[in-house]
Amino acid sequence: MARATIGDSEFDRDTAITPRPGEPGVFDTTLSAGWTIIRAVNGGYLLAVAARALAATLPHPDPVAVSAHYLTPTEPGPAVLRAEPVRTGRTLSTGTVRLLQPGADGTEIERLRVTATFGDLAALPDDVRTTATPPLLPPRDRCPGSRDAPGVDRIVPGSTEILDRLDLRLDPATAGWALGRPGGHGEMRGWLGLADGRDPDPLALLLAVDALPPTAFEMGLRGWVPTIELTVHVRARPAPGPLRVAITTRNLAGGFLEEDAEVWDSADRLVAQSRQLAQVLLG
Repeated sequence: MARATIGDSEFDRDTAITPRPGEPGVFDTTLSAGWTIIRAVNGGYLLAVAARALAATLPHPDPVAVSAHYLTPTEPGPAVLRAEPVRTGRTLSTGTVRLLQPGADGTEIERLRVTATFGDLAALPDDVRTTATPPLLPPRDRCPGSRDAPGVDRIVPGSTEILDRLDLRLDPATAGWALGRPGGHGEMRGWLGLADGRDPDPLALLLAVDALPPTAFEMGLRGWVPTIELTVHVRARPAPGPLRVAITTRNLAGGFLEEDAEVWDSADRLVAQSRQLAQVLLG
């Protein structure tokens, strides 16, 4: 089967938006059930949809810093995005966008609110000075696919929809939870791509930071781990090829944990970083 290209992928179709005639900054979309976990739509997928609305509203093309608050669980189906510019500069612009869905009585329920700064990643200087290093992962063919893990749907019922759309291969050192042998460490690592072969771009990086199983699973916990707040820094346009994603948690307390993610591209560049606060709802 031919590899999908950017603009002609299931991910692109499922994040598409349609401007409303005569209503600047207002877009309609249909959120796909293919990106759900326990009937709730994945937070990284929602961030990519919101970023499309901002890219169509602001003069700069690429997300640079994105901060989202998840207010209520989002469901597959129709949604409206209301985007507004806040400030426009020469190299950066900032805006906000709200994602809303119709409630049972027809009134709009706000699901997600995002504030983001956009720029042009292609125009960034090449100078890199860093102490960060890519995660050490076994070769992709030695990492089990997420659908190969027999415990995934048992631990998170309804998780297989999104797994069908990802080429996710977990580091065996952080996949013991799927076999009933969690390592007890707040870590999750793996190779990541889209199942149809589409190469990553900045919008796909917004998905990538929230695409791996929660670190809570490797800590021996089961249940839903919904995102409360997620901030993503996009550092560069990724090179073609699979991504490497490493996520760590250092503190679970009061029913909440933080997850710090790094995303590296095939050229060994750190292309995205994120931190999210998530709630652990034990099953």
